[in-house]
Amino acid sequence: MPPVAVQLHSLLFKLLLRRRLSSLAASPPAATAFGVSSRPADHRASPPSNPSFSAASPDGVATKDIHPDPLSSLHIRLFLPNPAAGAGTVPPHPPPPLRRNSFPAPDAASAAAPAHELSRRASASFHGVSTARAHAHYGGYLPTPAARPARRRLPVIVQFHGGAFVTGAADSAANDAFCRRVARLCDAIVVAVGYRLAPESRYPAAFEDGVAVLRWIAKQANLAACGRSRTTAKGAGADTFGAAMVEPWLAAHADPSRCVLLGVSCGANIADYVARKAVEFGKLLDPVRVVAQVLMYPFFMGNAPTQSELKLANSYFYDKSMSLLAWKLFLPENEFSLDHPAANPLAPGRGPPLKLMPPTLTVVAELDWMKDRAIAYSEELRKVNVDAPVLEYKDAVHEFATLEVMLKTPQAQACAEDIAIWVKKYISLRGHELSY
Repeated sequence: MPPVAVQLHSLLFKLLLRRRLSSLAASPPAATAFGVSSRPADHRASPPSNPSFSAASPDGVATKDIHPDPLSSLHIRLFLPNPAAGAGTVPPHPPPPLRRNSFPAPDAASAAAPAHELSRRASASFHGVSTARAHAHYGGYLPTPAARPARRRLPVIVQFHGGAFVTGAADSAANDAFCRRVARLCDAIVVAVGYRLAPESRYPAAFEDGVAVLRWIAKQANLAACGRSRTTAKGAGADTFGAAMVEPWLAAHADPSRCVLLGVSCGANIADYVARKAVEFGKLLDPVRVVAQVLMYPFFMGNAPTQSELKLANSYFYDKSMSLLAWKLFLPENEFSLDHPAANPLAPGRGPPLKLMPPTLTVVAELDWMKDRAIAYSEELRKVNVDAPVLEYKDAVHEFATLEVMLKTPQAQACAEDIAIWVKKYISLRGHELSY
């Protein structure tokens, strides 16, 4: 039996979610290619991004928001653990001046003026910009050539949040706290994906967004490699190819050959789909290589009910009736079936053979009615010699780990650490030195 606080939070969560789902089902918004990637009323106020390793980020993780696709609402939040930690002494260096800006030159008179006066006279605000020197400076972390010897290549974890395909956000308070913990424990760059939500964008929009992010990471790596090769050939002062399109955090620190997919609830369905597509694409995604995936209480369903679906149909947070309504909002009306490949992992004709799938860690909760189907999928993977362990947490409920910022349960505290232990087998440069 979960704690009373968890039970009360579950009742409130189910009440609000049922209202939201019923409202969307009664008057579904018009479908658009742009769609939406968050619903502000569904989660606590999102923490603003903080692209620096200052007192505002005491855990040593900087964040940055990116919109890689101007034609849709696809949104990404990057989580970067301090690259100087454990990498030896980094030479102190001031942040470089902006090459082009529309700020006025900060003379003696403007330096004495209030900040709001400066903002009024400029075409952009000085918020987050240092005026202590003769030039304006970017207020966040920016890799520079002086720090190149100390740069570390970090693995990349692509994370997909939960929310039954209709709610949630990559930058929600709960998801932000969870991704920070994963980035710190795994010492990896976390790319949290704010995919398009239903019913504005039905299947396969969210799944395609996951693949698009993987392609974007591959593109970033290739642009950075082109830039490095041109700089080496022409000298340090050469204008590098595609420099304006390169994300500096990924270019300086990401190692896409050690990529892990991590999905939460319905995000686990997306992660599994993206893993299958990565297998199908093969070298077309170079240099991205998916080495493992983590499925946390996946949102799997099927027409033939399992024991847990019969016994725990009215369980905490997501009961079976609400989940059915969510699937009706997500799947196209002419394709609705609980044995749809997006819902049932063991549906026939779902993709490449299971033996080609990457190592898969499955996390389930004892009081989650969807757990049996996730366990069955893991068993099928083990039958074809895929490393696919299952971690089941006693007295835990669906979304127990990613709601840790509100619930503070011991299972949630331990889950991220257990995930990090397993993931390090596949992202470590020294081989499989850690194992259960």
